[in-house]
Amino acid sequence: MLNWKQMPYFIAVARSGSLRAAADELNATHATVRNHIETLEAGLGVQLFRRSKSGLELTSAGQTLLPDALDAEKLLVKAGDGVRGLDRQASGLIRISLDPMLGHFLMAPIFAEFCKIYPDVELEVRLTYEIEDINRLETDVSIRNAAEISDDVVARKLFPTDSAVYASREYVDTHLAKAGSKGEGLSWIGYGDVPEQQVWIDQSPFPKGEIRHRVADPEMHLHLVRAGGGMTFLPVWFEELFPELRRMSHSDFTNNRFTWILLHEDLRRVARIRFFVDYLANALLDVRAQLRKRIIR
Repeated sequence: MLNWKQMPYFIAVARSGSLRAAADELNATHATVRNHIETLEAGLGVQLFRRSKSGLELTSAGQTLLPDALDAEKLLVKAGDGVRGLDRQASGLIRISLDPMLGHFLMAPIFAEFCKIYPDVELEVRLTYEIEDINRLETDVSIRNAAEISDDVVARKLFPTDSAVYASREYVDTHLAKAGSKGEGLSWIGYGDVPEQQVWIDQSPFPKGEIRHRVADPEMHLHLVRAGGGMTFLPVWFEELFPELRRMSHSDFTNNRFTWILLHEDLRRVARIRFFVDYLANALLDVRAQLRKRIIR
């Protein structure tokens, strides 16, 4: 069965000869493009592309389908031109999902400034460490830290989530000089049964430090570290916000994660969502650049 939802992905791959190039053209993820092509092929019961040295080439079935798909694209563009502008009003509700650390310490001023520019927009902000399902419309926009995004959504990749090991200046002055060469005598604040954190600790300069405390809430990690309760991994942008923090020597840490802005494909042409996502991306990039300059200085 032919599903026209897959046609833009088929056309983009046919034009570019690459899933990656098609994803860039459509502002989608590689996985999204691949899933739509596979769904289309399964529905039609044919193979539309074959791999070659130069990329993806149309099969005979794909060559037969392409002219009709292009004609349909022209009709859809014409139809879109007829209704364009009906949703240009930057007004209404935007539901946002993000983790509490970002919300409490970074995002509130950005949200407030956006609402000053667009006074008819309302924000519904949900702070959660859970991953809400955009495809089920549990949220409109999600700000997520992840290595890759495999969901069938529109994803904008911003920047790496730089981290390091931090303790308070008081804790470092009191304990670091007496610690062993691999962190013996130092205390980690742990998350409990989280194997990934143990890997981070083993790769840090302090693999022999004791996991003395177990706290599931990342914000409580921050407050315990600020109060001298031990050391933990924190985003480097906290340095500018909390001068009592001290980055432990040679502890820069790459967790292979990035900050992403995600939204449902059907919402990217809605004016208030498009304005919000563009503003959010630019504001986050600007704030990160300012913080990095201050930290380096």
